[in-house]
Amino acid sequence: MKSLRFLPCLLFSVAAAAATPSPGVPADARWSSSDQWAEWKDAGHTVRNNIWGEKPGAQTVWAVSAAHYGVWADHPGTGGIKSYPHSEKAVHRPLSALTRCTTRFACVVPAAGAYNTAYDIWCEKHAYEIMVWVNWTGPVAPITAHWSREGKPIPDFKSVTVGGHTWDVFKGTNGYNQVYSFLRTDPATAGEIDVKELLLWVKQAGWFDGKDVALDEIQFGWEITSSPGGLNFEVTDFSADVE
Repeated sequence: MKSLRFLPCLLFSVAAAAATPSPGVPADARWSSSDQWAEWKDAGHTVRNNIWGEKPGAQTVWAVSAAHYGVWADHPGTGGIKSYPHSEKAVHRPLSALTRCTTRFACVVPAAGAYNTAYDIWCEKHAYEIMVWVNWTGPVAPITAHWSREGKPIPDFKSVTVGGHTWDVFKGTNGYNQVYSFLRTDPATAGEIDVKELLLWVKQAGWFDGKDVALDEIQFGWEITSSPGGLNFEVTDFSADVE
């Protein structure tokens, strides 16, 4: 599903965006675009618009830097993820070779709509996808193999404290890769996470199939399902520190 969403795209749509200002784009933005697959590189990161779902609406991504970016999105009030705008740090190193891997985030999100604010951490040439939800709103749910009679997702592990936070953990597949989702039990809009500890927990659970997996990329943004009328999402701080 999501493994196909970062396709090659044009990098220089900024001129058109500057000529016709879009909703939600701050005056100090260095780049913005409404192109479906638009991306912009800055300081070893890539910011993407990444509109990949079915029947989306309009969306404009903008960036002051790879650490300060956001989107204005007007997606219809229907089900299914429409987009995952994000900033990405490429790593491409085996887990055993990581001395340290931490990340920091701070964001401003709307009270309406349906979305999750999440890290998408890819491993082993996208064979494994680790979703880390820090906050969410509306009728959204992680990928899982277990559901209650009421239609609610059932975690494989509850209240797991690792990486500096406490999570409910879900295991499933989207048909393309294995998906392991960590949902913070107390949603937050700012914090620091030890990514290496999360990945070691997944390995110790046996979910990497005994492999010393390579950490491919660390992404942070929003899986937006609906935002009718237009909503603003903003990351005011994002970093991924790898040694």
